[in-house]
Amino acid sequence: MRFAHLPLHQRDGVTCGPSVAIVAAALLDDGYAEGLGRPGWFAAEQARLHRNLNRWWPRMLGTTPLGMVRALPGHTYRWRCRRLRDDPLLDVREAVLLGYPVPMLVGRFIPRHWVLLTEWRAGGFACWEPSSGATRVVPAADIRHGRLRGVGFPRAFGFVLPTRMSAQRN
Repeated sequence: MRFAHLPLHQRDGVTCGPSVAIVAAALLDDGYAEGLGRPGWFAAEQARLHRNLNRWWPRMLGTTPLGMVRALPGHTYRWRCRRLRDDPLLDVREAVLLGYPVPMLVGRFIPRHWVLLTEWRAGGFACWEPSSGATRVVPAADIRHGRLRGVGFPRAFGFVLPTRMSAQRN
């Protein structure tokens, strides 16, 4: 990920969604990405975005999938639930290969935490986890079978994907 050298962490226990949305937007928009290097900007932007995304939803419950869909810039996005164990994740892989970061909602029994798929790497995805600020490789099979490690929770519940994908993003 382009920002691996920056100390990017979610500011509290409920801003994983805004953190993921900010990093996704920065990967899509170089002008917006400039803010990441300014001291205090990332934490302040998390707070601002969290307020805007959760006007009718209690902030202490985090960011909803529809909030995440609204947070991503430049294109129309959609929420897609993880299919059962036979989910090939082809649309997720295609989006990442075309340069679109893909927010993924994970949990154990209920959806609880947002992470960001940013690249395809030999059978898996580079996945930025906002509470640690670390990027880890997550095998596609582990997403399919609910055995994720290092991203907070073992099971993927769904993804936020662009509705139309092309190699040239505008």
